[in-house]
Amino acid sequence: MNAVLRLAAGALVSIAVPAALAVLTGQPLLFPSLGPTAYLLFATPTAASASPRNALAGHLIGVLAGAAGLAAFHLWHEPPALDHLTWPRAGAAALALTLTCGGMAWSGMPHPPAGATTLIVALGVLRAPLHLAEIMLGVVLLIAVAVLVNRLTGVPCPLWRPRPPAATASIRGGRESPARQGIPLDRRP
Repeated sequence: MNAVLRLAAGALVSIAVPAALAVLTGQPLLFPSLGPTAYLLFATPTAASASPRNALAGHLIGVLAGAAGLAAFHLWHEPPALDHLTWPRAGAAALALTLTCGGMAWSGMPHPPAGATTLIVALGVLRAPLHLAEIMLGVVLLIAVAVLVNRLTGVPCPLWRPRPPAATASIRGGRESPARQGIPLDRRP
């Protein structure tokens, strides 16, 4: 199967599962940061940032950091503020993104789409404790379907942890630089 077609078909199938469940249950299992996660899982399936561990941990760090931002600025019960940003909401977003970036770098588990997840929470789009759990359920569903589709189509991808950097390749078959693999500067060979 053509790599571009496989990427597009994989993204379709992997996002359709949480989307269908969101429609059937009325719960927010589909949210914007799943899009870039799907892209990473299919475009660079062996990259560190696309490993199931990094995707799950990155989004979890993002959810927790977004919740910390809400708590620090007493915004748990405030409605979302996308059209009129307030200073407390801006502070919550800045704190959440800072904690997310720092948490992913500290843990060595980068997943850039988690930066969007933390803003979804800190800006109040999804803020109830149940919503935070549903975000993680959506992530788990997407990852499970992506790993299954990649495996069934013969695409090498880790089941959990990223492979060592020497084994990392892009969708086109070429080697990726450490920066493209999401390896922090201080941990590069």
